[in-house]
Amino acid sequence: MTDRSAVGAILAPLDVTLQDYPVQAGPAAGLLQQPSLSAAEQEEVLTALDTVFQQLRQERGYQARDLVVMYPEHPDIEANLARFHRIHTHDDEEVRYIVAGEGVFGFVLPDDRQVEVTVAAGDFIQVPAGLEHWFRLTDQRRIKAVRYFSARSGWVPHYSDRPLLPFG
Repeated sequence: MTDRSAVGAILAPLDVTLQDYPVQAGPAAGLLQQPSLSAAEQEEVLTALDTVFQQLRQERGYQARDLVVMYPEHPDIEANLARFHRIHTHDDEEVRYIVAGEGVFGFVLPDDRQVEVTVAAGDFIQVPAGLEHWFRLTDQRRIKAVRYFSARSGWVPHYSDRPLLPFG
């Protein structure tokens, strides 16, 4: 689903925040086009986006951030995708700022229906603690996303036994 007003109406009862945050990476913008990044290049991207982190730290109390980089040739792509493409919850909120590529977040609605929402560069999404959700990549199989944490320990997935319905 990509119509923002329809998405907003569906996500509102779930308390999911989906906002536009234009990606302004300055001199690190070229790195966002590369498929893979070294640890130093990831830190360069995070530093370039530090204004967003400082704002979120002040507004929401986030204490740490990192950069997830997934691409088709990533050695752990299948294992990572298998972990997140199952319905799960977290003890803490899950927060992503998509800075390149795209992915799909799925949610279980209060009436047990399931819905998926595509996120792409410039999307900031906040999934509340305890909400059943999942994540997968689109057919591009590329994403760069900043993860923000108030505490990393709260981000461990707790898998439910709920089956994931087929989409597409």
